Parts: sequence; structure tokens; C-alpha cells
Amino acid sequence: MTFLYERVERRIDGAETKQTNPKDAIGIRKAPLSVVPMGVVAELGVAMLEGASKYGRHNFRGVGVRSSVYFDATMRHLIAYWEGEDIDPDSGMSHIAKAMASLAVWRDAQMQGVCTDDRPPRSKPFYPGLNCAAGVILDKHGDKSPKHYTIEDSK
Repeated sequence: MTFLYERVERRIDGAETKQTNPKDAIGIRKAPLSVVPMGVVAELGVAMLEGASKYGRHNFRGVGVRSSVYFDATMRHLIAYWEGEDIDPDSGMSHIAKAMASLAVWRDAQMQGVCTDDRPPRSKPFYPGLNCAAGVILDKHGDKSPKHYTIEDSK
């Protein structure tokens, strides 16, 4: 006897499973939250709690946001991290987590239709030319072996 849902499916981890439970066959085709690292989700929750404590829980849904404000906030956190500051001195949290919180608010506002898109007018494509220039530079200096410094060199 063959069941309606009895078939072999390949999961993202490569394992094959025999689907005999109708919930399995349907559930594996839904948004997979199990692929998101839960430690990151928990840290994002704490970063969002800090924002809720300062501005009000879900205030961004109630009043909306401007893209430029969240772009600026995200970039400040990413640049501070990139320049060697791991922890945001205002919150005591990782700059990466704070950037993620900014992006989460921004994306949620877009999804809810409460984001004011105040980006500048569209730019003409510039990356193809820059990528070509970068390739030329690398080819020109391909015979050199300079030391490339990292944050480890500042200790």
C-alpha cells in the first residue's frame, strides 16, 4: 500500500527522508526558521529590547521610518566594527548585532508599508567599471607580495 505522501525527499543537508507524515511533506516547504542560528536571534532580541526601551516597542511600525536614518545607523555600526571597535559603547552590545537590529527594523517597516524611501535618485551602474579597474590593478601588481596587515597587527 502506498500513501499519498510516501516519497523520498532530499533535505538541504543532503539526507534523504521518506515522507509518510503529511505534515512533514507540507512543513518542509515552508519558511525554514531552523536554518537561522538561534544565538544570533537571541542577541538580536536583546538589541531590539534596547531599542524598545529607548523608543517604545514596535514604535517603527506605529510611526514609520525613513530609509536614510536606518541606512546611516547601520553604516555607523558596520564602520565602527570595521575600524576595530567590536562593542558599541552606548549599548554595550556588538556593533554587528546593532547593525542587524537596524536592518531588521528597516526591513520590517518596508514589509509593513511604513517605510519612507528617501534614497537619492537611482545611480547609473558604477560597479562594472570599478571591478574592471580593480582587476587591472591586481594584474599590474600580481608579481608583488606585500604584507597585508590585519587587526592582529595592532595588538
